[in-house]
Amino acid sequence: MKLSYLAAIAGVALIASGAALSDTGDLNASPIYGVKLPDNYRQWPLIAPAQEAAPLDELRAVLGNDVAVKAYQQATLPFPDGTVLVKLAWKHVQSPEFEPASIPGAATTVQVMVKDSQKYAATGGWGFGRFINGKPADEAQHQTCFACHQARVRNHDYVFTRFAP
Repeated sequence: MKLSYLAAIAGVALIASGAALSDTGDLNASPIYGVKLPDNYRQWPLIAPAQEAAPLDELRAVLGNDVAVKAYQQATLPFPDGTVLVKLAWKHVQSPEFEPASIPGAATTVQVMVKDSQKYAATGGWGFGRFINGKPADEAQHQTCFACHQARVRNHDYVFTRFAP
């Protein structure tokens, strides 16, 4: 009984301090979906690079876990459960050494998509996470994830990225 009471007080203190808890109660998980940054994701294989035009003006790299890489290599759609895609994004900056080239500037976001067709049935089987400086973005930013994917890439299992062999 004492532990439950203390946990409740701690939760109230976190909320009062401005920290938001996800549905899982984890401050490192995205609101709505409960998605976290995967362990060692920066060592995953490259699926494809991308460049986002204005207004974001970003350079991006999409990485995938082994399930994602195999699905892309075998042109499997829909993606199987267990697929995880991570998009790294940086501001697009002109190279000071070679004017026609671009280089990554400041990091902007890390975005994660996790395929679990049962857990995320209401959002096409995908859970989403958007992280800024390693912390989940607010709920309002996560509310736009599925709507954008649904409007533009429903016929590609809600995934924008194409494989760059």
